[in-house]
Amino acid sequence: MHSVAMGETRVRIGPYPVDPPVVLAPMAGITNLAFRKLCREFGSSTAIYVCEMITARAVVERNAKTLHMMAFDKDESPRSMQLYGVDPKTLGEAVRIIAGEGWADHIDMNLGCPVRKVTRLGGGSALPYKRRLFARIVREMVAAAGDVPVTFKFRIGIDDEHHTYLDTGRIAEAEGAAAVALHARTAAQLYSGVADWSAIARLKEAVTTIPVLGNGDIFTADDALRMIAETGCDGVVVGRGCLGRPWLFAELSAALRGEPAPEGPTLGKVGRILHRHAALLVEHDGEDKAMRDIRKHMAWYLMGFPVGSELRRRFATVSSLTHIEDLVGQLDPEIPFPTDAATGPRGRQGSPQTKVALPDGWLDDPQDDTVPTAADVMHSGG
Repeated sequence: MHSVAMGETRVRIGPYPVDPPVVLAPMAGITNLAFRKLCREFGSSTAIYVCEMITARAVVERNAKTLHMMAFDKDESPRSMQLYGVDPKTLGEAVRIIAGEGWADHIDMNLGCPVRKVTRLGGGSALPYKRRLFARIVREMVAAAGDVPVTFKFRIGIDDEHHTYLDTGRIAEAEGAAAVALHARTAAQLYSGVADWSAIARLKEAVTTIPVLGNGDIFTADDALRMIAETGCDGVVVGRGCLGRPWLFAELSAALRGEPAPEGPTLGKVGRILHRHAALLVEHDGEDKAMRDIRKHMAWYLMGFPVGSELRRRFATVSSLTHIEDLVGQLDPEIPFPTDAATGPRGRQGSPQTKVALPDGWLDDPQDDTVPTAADVMHSGG
């Protein structure tokens, strides 16, 4: 286990101390109210747990489905929300509504999404290439936010020929961002290969007055300690590593405070946790939607355990909370946590893109601040 002295580290995002310095990354279709509550039950109440991405236009239009996605638990603090958009004016208006009506305490901006339907319209990880447009966005959002801190999460760049992260970090810092976070992959890599943590170290050298958080390939508490030790970053953002493992936040809290790590849960305990997750989803979304939602989590929860293909298949097709209770009762509760088999990469990996989809002529002029057309019509959820 790598040791990092965290005692003197007091990372703040605006007025909020982030202690230990851990952030749950927003993940579409994952970091809803139920999953965030579960992670908070294991982790520190002063870590930050970010709601899944919301489009700025949907906020401005007060879209009913989006408002439901933006729900926070009554004791959730700070209430942390991630926005997606490309138009400085729409983003500014969304932030004005969120801050003015007290909908959230912290706003993050998505500049990391590498998905084709987003980048081909100039959004997500394509956007920081346009330096002046990005500067206008930061300026508008920060001005509209008042006392609400605004942060920015981005990637290394579009591909190996078009790195943007150092400019993105410097611009965000200069225009009033409260913190920045780097997912140390390019858009072209998607979630494949290995994150280049040396880029996080370079960003930390370039951005000196606000916290720099690192993201990418944190699957264990030891990974988090190693990232902080190797890069000097102020804290970590955890995404896919906690899928089916919300207790990772207990392990991160212990490690970053220099305490011994809690033991991994037995299969019986994992069964109780996944049932709790499903029950929280039912409470928030009703049983039908909750069952559709929980099915994708089952393989992650059971990863590495000797469960048998038939029982796995039945978990993947659950239809009610009672059905889950019945299946959990069929698990051998004494099986210990399979540390090596269940702590590796999970969630999306796939192959890199040979070419990132971009609007026509997107790479011609990085100083062109024309707002991409049609990029903010997408509604939330992807």
